[in-house]
Amino acid sequence: VVISLPIKSFYEKTASLISDCEELGLTVKVPADFFQSKRATAYIDSFKNMPVVTFGTRPSPAISAISKRAIDIAGSLVALIVLSPIAAVCALAIKLDSPGPIFFVQDRVGLKRNRFRLVKFRTMRVDAEARLKELEEQNEVAGAAFKIKRDPRVTRVGRVLRKLSLDEIPQFWNVLSGEMSLVGPRPLPVRDVEEFDHDWQYRRFSVKPGLTCLWQVNGRHEIDFDNWMELDLQYIDSWSLSLDVDILFKTVPAVLRGTGAS
Repeated sequence: VVISLPIKSFYEKTASLISDCEELGLTVKVPADFFQSKRATAYIDSFKNMPVVTFGTRPSPAISAISKRAIDIAGSLVALIVLSPIAAVCALAIKLDSPGPIFFVQDRVGLKRNRFRLVKFRTMRVDAEARLKELEEQNEVAGAAFKIKRDPRVTRVGRVLRKLSLDEIPQFWNVLSGEMSLVGPRPLPVRDVEEFDHDWQYRRFSVKPGLTCLWQVNGRHEIDFDNWMELDLQYIDSWSLSLDVDILFKTVPAVLRGTGAS
């Protein structure tokens, strides 16, 4: 969002606009004056050859952001190669266990609230999406998400895949294509996003969604929805390459233990 109002005569209005955009996770560009902000970082930038001060909750376009993408590409390529034998076994098990496709493809909400097609190994019966409405009353998670521990739609093989997070393997393709990152807030289904009831929750879409994040290493489905969203914003506000590396290392034991998986 570019604000070109005269700062002196529109100070209150400009400050209010910056606050609103900050809450939504939008980057703001204004003439070269500073404002006090709660979360956003200010840095000098340019827009159409005009020097501006940029306020943003996302990392600034610096070497670290480029390095993050390089790590995503290298990490997803290695993972796809190394995990290919396991992926083949999972695909065969799914095919033998229940009728239907091997992969489950669903619209998810990503960076800047753009939708993309997320790919997972299918862990539910083919009529799972159609049966969602009849199960809504059994939802065990407060907030926008939908989770029940003994979901009747999940197949026998699906329970094993979910417990070990093996159903997530195809998402390395989403990382490789640039729709996701190795680390970032988990991509939510359109249904969940439409249930958001606070503007601050939309700030999670100011970064790419990821395979793992603070939620993944802190209990997953044992954490309620609001705390889950707060962990996502904590990640965004404190992002660094070292934080990404720390989360990746903590994800491996969390997955092996099946912490909070369902």
